Amino acid sequence: MNTSFSIRAFLGLALLAVVSSGCLKSDDNNNNACPYTDSPIVASSAEVTALQNFITNAGLTATAHPSGLFYNITDPGTGSVATVCNRVTVRYSGRLTSGAVFDSNLTGISFTLGQLIVGWQKGIPLIRPGGKITLYVPPSLGYGAAGAPPTIPGNAYLIFDIDLVAVQ
Repeated sequence: MNTSFSIRAFLGLALLAVVSSGCLKSDDNNNNACPYTDSPIVASSAEVTALQNFITNAGLTATAHPSGLFYNITDPGTGSVATVCNRVTVRYSGRLTSGAVFDSNLTGISFTLGQLIVGWQKGIPLIRPGGKITLYVPPSLGYGAAGAPPTIPGNAYLIFDIDLVAVQ
């Protein structure tokens, strides 16, 4: 009887350990799951036209993206493509179409791509680490009607010069 109890106790503990480890794996997977998905937002035709007019009038060259942003790749880079779930390290400068710089970090800063404005989520995957891109971002893919006071007014068209340093 003592042996039978020990075997049952051992089997019970073994079963508990298997069930517990299965739950832990499930919890770990949920904690590591990416909460971001590709944004379905597309700029309106009015925003695309206004941005195209700015680019043309400024004598710039840029390619239209299906989302409504425009871009110019000066160096495609090499290596991994970033997704919204990746952490990216960038050096960048952001300015308004007036030329006023509203933000920059030329030493390098890291973000999870899914946390950034849609214009960056769509534009950064167009290059690889070591790559350089200029993004022309319409308001709906940037900060929208609210802007980001005090430096970015509502409905602002934005220009970003971005160097993609790394994709993790």
